[in-house]
Amino acid sequence: MSADAVSVPVAPRRRPWLGYALATVALWGVWGALSPLSAAHGFPDTLVYCVWALTMLPPALYILWRGGWQLERSPRAIGYGLIIGLLGAGGQMLLFHTLTIGPAYFVFPVISLSPVVTIALSFLLLRERTGWQGTLGIVLALVALPLLDFSFGSGDAGLGWFLQSLLIMLAWGLQAYFMKLANDSVRAESIFAYMTVGALLLAPVALAMTDFSQPINWGLDGPWMTAGIQILNAVGALTLVYAFRHGKAMVVAPLSNAGAPLVTAVLSLLFASVVPGPLKTVGLVLALVASLLLVLEPEREPTHRPLS
Repeated sequence: MSADAVSVPVAPRRRPWLGYALATVALWGVWGALSPLSAAHGFPDTLVYCVWALTMLPPALYILWRGGWQLERSPRAIGYGLIIGLLGAGGQMLLFHTLTIGPAYFVFPVISLSPVVTIALSFLLLRERTGWQGTLGIVLALVALPLLDFSFGSGDAGLGWFLQSLLIMLAWGLQAYFMKLANDSVRAESIFAYMTVGALLLAPVALAMTDFSQPINWGLDGPWMTAGIQILNAVGALTLVYAFRHGKAMVVAPLSNAGAPLVTAVLSLLFASVVPGPLKTVGLVLALVASLLLVLEPEREPTHRPLS
């Protein structure tokens, strides 16, 4: 037998991105189930944003401490981090206003398609590719996302809310793309630290948008309960940064966006006895199948391996 015919067993490649992505799905899923409690207890959404921005500080300080306080100060690191943070926070700020002029049952399905932007940019600019299984999972996730957020209702449907919804979709899709792009040259710890700065920069805007003439719950089940809920969101954002660092954006984005609502729906069904309607049921089934396909997508070996 010639040497060329000898097959050398190759150890399966580790998939660190999957653990981080699933952690994001779990954290955001529980956060989604608990987040309505803040408004239900008289704590307005604009102040929820301020609390969320503050809850970004503990995980940011923790990972900087673990990394020996090595915060990158290059223009590239600062620029990428602030872009990512401001895109996410700016989209959230715009969402507050959009929901005051447009119907939520149309706004959220539009916004949920943000992975389309991430996938398109990753395919065209980052040259990311996936097999048939991953492609099918991406397609099913994109079909499922609007169904998970869609509900019938009545209300005025004007052009303004639709354009703002598209802007939010674009902002969050770009955020995920830049998160992947930044991870190629900037440490994840620095990215998240500057994301936190970006979120805090818009906190005064949220305060200015708050109607303090209305009753606000300042008790334990107001800002303190909100902080306990929003820390799940903050830590989920951190694990998402690491998921993008190790995984493909065109897989991580649809998996996290489809998986988290699935967890939220299951928790709502178990603890609040909330039964989803027919459309959401179809969306949940599609999201489940899509998540399984994306999780089980085999890793594709790179065409070349680095020397080190």
